Amino acid sequence: MNFRQRKPTTEPEINLIPFIDVLLVVLIFLMLTTTWSRLTEINLNLPLADSQKQKDRPQQIVLTVNAQGQYTLNKSAIGGTSVSALASALAPLASKEVTLVISADAQATHQSVVNAMEAARRTGLSQITFATQSPDPSGS
Repeated sequence: MNFRQRKPTTEPEINLIPFIDVLLVVLIFLMLTTTWSRLTEINLNLPLADSQKQKDRPQQIVLTVNAQGQYTLNKSAIGGTSVSALASALAPLASKEVTLVISADAQATHQSVVNAMEAARRTGLSQITFATQSPDPSGS
């Protein structure tokens, strides 16, 4: 039997330098391979009309769409906002020589304007135009 005294063993040390080096390499790898993309948005600049104001024609029907999606036809309110309600309001005014002018608020939804165009198609109105604003002469 070996009764020799053992040397006191030293506590093992963890060397942190290689560990930090490996973590930095992993961090750099993740930073280079990760896509940092945001949700893309499409910025639209809607066109402005740069023409002279046309004279009012008696054969025009003006359909106005406000920001809440409510419709007025020649300055009289239409009860519903559905396509069928618009089509029934446009039906008595529809003829071959009539032009429908859709004047939509800038904050009106796209669907409101599409509903107006669909109602015009259902009633047989083929001449549709959109009212626009002239650009501000000051450029702002």
